[in-house]
Amino acid sequence: MDARTIIACVRNGATPNREELNWFAQGLADGTVSDAQAGAFAMAVVLNGLGEEGRVALTQAMRDTGDVLSWDLPGPILDKHSTGGVGDTVSLILAPMLAAAGAYVPMISGRGLGHSGGTLDKLEAIPGVSTEVSEARFRATVAEVGCTIVAASADLAPADRRLYAVRDVTATVESVDLITASILSKKLAAGLDSLVLDVKLGRGAFMKSVGEARALARALASTATGAGCPTRAVISDMDQPLASAIGNAVEVRSVLDVLTGADQTSRLYRLTTDLGGTLLALGGLAGDTASGAESCQAHIASGAAAERFAQMVAAMGGPSSIEAIDESLPKAPVTRAVSAEADGYVQKIDGQALGMAVVDLGGGRRVDGDQIDPSVGLTEMIRLGARVESDTLLGVIHAADDADAARATQAVRAAITLGHAPTPEPPLIHEVIR
Repeated sequence: MDARTIIACVRNGATPNREELNWFAQGLADGTVSDAQAGAFAMAVVLNGLGEEGRVALTQAMRDTGDVLSWDLPGPILDKHSTGGVGDTVSLILAPMLAAAGAYVPMISGRGLGHSGGTLDKLEAIPGVSTEVSEARFRATVAEVGCTIVAASADLAPADRRLYAVRDVTATVESVDLITASILSKKLAAGLDSLVLDVKLGRGAFMKSVGEARALARALASTATGAGCPTRAVISDMDQPLASAIGNAVEVRSVLDVLTGADQTSRLYRLTTDLGGTLLALGGLAGDTASGAESCQAHIASGAAAERFAQMVAAMGGPSSIEAIDESLPKAPVTRAVSAEADGYVQKIDGQALGMAVVDLGGGRRVDGDQIDPSVGLTEMIRLGARVESDTLLGVIHAADDADAARATQAVRAAITLGHAPTPEPPLIHEVIR
């Protein structure tokens, strides 16, 4: 086969067959396909698409360029993926909660991207925790604890790593087909029985419009299901941060609040138990999403989910109890309350701006390789629709020094728009794609 023929096929609006896409994906992984050819292929897909059949074939082809795990465990293998948002700590609660319900969760996650925080960075805010583990240790922790959250190994979907790097420098990131294949080639390589996809919609998400979110959710759900993994996609709201904390250590504290029962009403709690209920139903551990969500809530209330979280953290090198985890989390040397400067109602919250404020504090990366300060961030963030007066608390800044805190104060105020009329809080879940 020849890369030029495959590129020309997509350029002309046709879809390469499965064998051709398998060959091309393997060429990405082993270097047979050049960077120029990879870029040309990506641009052709951006312009013309692959269609559903081609999208499934590319996803499976990229998955199969590396290791594909298989499991022999006495329960379903379940996982979740989020398209990224602000204050989103669902994974850290969901994995141990599902494990307590009898599922196994081999979660392969990523680091922060732009304004969106990364699950691995949050988990590594706990002193001693390492998310870079061998496959043997990964498998052992999943079998013993029921869940673990780790970084992808170099042997997992290597074609995606190559194609993503090319897309990043050739203005070809914004393609539903390529985004879908990138996400799912890695997820499906984990050997899942079922998957739920949390597609974020709103000011703090990468998908700003309903149309964009729905198109991606449908592509992800249909492609994963077509590749043999029963999947649901949930479009959830990101017009405000999911949790009231944004940052690494401060978000872990919000996780502990949910796991210990201190928080049983927040949007974070409700979304996590709903996604968990969906997965338990897909995996055959619940009759439907509602009964699955009730099961998840029961495992939090009993302390079983918190116990699994502590076991997972200990297996990854961290403290061995919830209390020890809480005490070990780093604290920023400077905290500063931010108050409103006028009266009104909170009508808009620019989650992307708040996420970048945390990056500016040192809590995220501007370029690959930047060191993160896990202690910095924002807490007690105000919610949409709240009535404020000139001294109402908008949030609390956790910073390394006074200068950083002063800059963040202005950023927080600028990210919150007040108006004269109350604004209803948006629905937590906009749509479920089956």
